[in-house]
Amino acid sequence: MVEAMDIAERVRLYIENFKLTLRDVVEKGVSEEYSALIEQAKLYSMDAEYYLSEGRDPVTALSCIAYAEGLLDSLKYLGKPEIYWRTPSEVANRPKVLVAGGFEVIHPGHLYFLREAWKKGRVYVIVARDSSIKKFKGRDPLIPEEQRLQVVSQLPYVYRAILGDPSDFLKPVVEVEPDLILLGPDQWPTESSLKEELCKRGLCKVKIERVKERLEGKFYSTSMILKSILKKYCKHINVEPKV
Repeated sequence: MVEAMDIAERVRLYIENFKLTLRDVVEKGVSEEYSALIEQAKLYSMDAEYYLSEGRDPVTALSCIAYAEGLLDSLKYLGKPEIYWRTPSEVANRPKVLVAGGFEVIHPGHLYFLREAWKKGRVYVIVARDSSIKKFKGRDPLIPEEQRLQVVSQLPYVYRAILGDPSDFLKPVVEVEPDLILLGPDQWPTESSLKEELCKRGLCKVKIERVKERLEGKFYSTSMILKSILKKYCKHINVEPKV
């Protein structure tokens, strides 16, 4: 079991290294003629993540990500700039970035938020408990917590997802010991109040940042999606929904 876990973790680092390098390449700019090669490399990395998830098949995952790496490396033989691959220790020692949310209906706004967190380090996600959603939103959650946890755990930018604590929202923060907490544009609490509470738990060194702008779009929030569904399919109900 220990050996299997060790292999899985090494493959996980390999995949993360590939994704970081791919981001570097894309940000530098790749001509249209090589776009198909980039997309193929992405698909193989997605296959690798699938086979690695839930311990399905780490060996096949390794084969997929190795092929993806080969495709990316081929760019330098096609006249592209030198590609920088990080060492395993560089990848493993990326800052721990913690985010939290309900993640009831996954939408582009969630993906944007998680990608912004991933740019800053290895992403840990606290998924709100059913009781917490009911407390703060005044309604039952749309999707049960275990299912929301399962979905978030499979998202491409997430290293690890855990359920929040129903009575102490800082308990999982203490367990993760993040280097940075990233808040959404309109997410509570304030940076100052959160910093104060963290210091009480001996986590004064944790940095707190906030994503300045949210991704705008018609269905880029759970509230918008829920209101749209109710308006479209429940026209006979003349009640303002709690979202």
